[in-house]
Amino acid sequence: MLADTVRQRLADWLAKPRTDKNGQLDVSLRLLAKWRSQLIQNTLQHRDGTRIWSGPFEGMEFLPRSTHGCHVAKLTGSYEQPLQPFIEEAIQAAYPIVLNIGCAEGYYAVGMARRMPATRMHAFDIDPAARQACGDLAARHGVSDRVEIGARFNPDDFAAYDGQRTLVLCDIEGAEQELLDPEAAPALRGMDLIVESHDCEVPGLTKVLTGRFESSHAITVVEDRGDRRLATAPPWFTRLGHLDQLLATWEWRSGPTPWLVMKSRQPPATTDPGA
Repeated sequence: MLADTVRQRLADWLAKPRTDKNGQLDVSLRLLAKWRSQLIQNTLQHRDGTRIWSGPFEGMEFLPRSTHGCHVAKLTGSYEQPLQPFIEEAIQAAYPIVLNIGCAEGYYAVGMARRMPATRMHAFDIDPAARQACGDLAARHGVSDRVEIGARFNPDDFAAYDGQRTLVLCDIEGAEQELLDPEAAPALRGMDLIVESHDCEVPGLTKVLTGRFESSHAITVVEDRGDRRLATAPPWFTRLGHLDQLLATWEWRSGPTPWLVMKSRQPPATTDPGA
């Protein structure tokens, strides 16, 4: 039982002598919040299944669980809400190639492929379970022929897309510091990028990345202030307590993770394939 597991973990954690009492309670609160979030997720799926309520992928049948991080916010459609206008802009731009590095279970890879019928989506993740889930989701929506799934993506791999109109969508938990270096991967200078910058994992990372790309790209820093609003929600959801409504949009982040939306100032050297 989930409740029994959480109770035991909480009891063990609180039983350990700590000098930082506030820190101990902070961790306890986070554990309980995740437990409550899981219960809300179960309730949501029991009532409404796995269909996404709102956002850029509204109406898409998703999965019963995510391979990484939160899940319920993806179902409500509030996931990464400050970034959604830029995701919508990218969808409308109809890039012929999208590199989704750190694709997890395919929320963006499959969601965008469904709405971008002329786009080839290259999805990468080092976790085999994530790759399997992404492949299953792509098959479920009939886009397997346009969603190619791979494992690790290295700086040298960008060269294969040099000169083509390409969007890089990157979320790799701080490893973007090693991957996204235009000195090591010059092809990046001609690509557009949407990057989650994990300052909570690598302090100062946003400053490092903006310094690398400021000469070649127009950069917009998108901050996440944690305020979420649902465009649509079923009547039963509005009858939940305010804390439960808040936890239904919580993304389990432990610290700052701003996004960098970077538009290349350099036009592609070649035309799009098939243009």
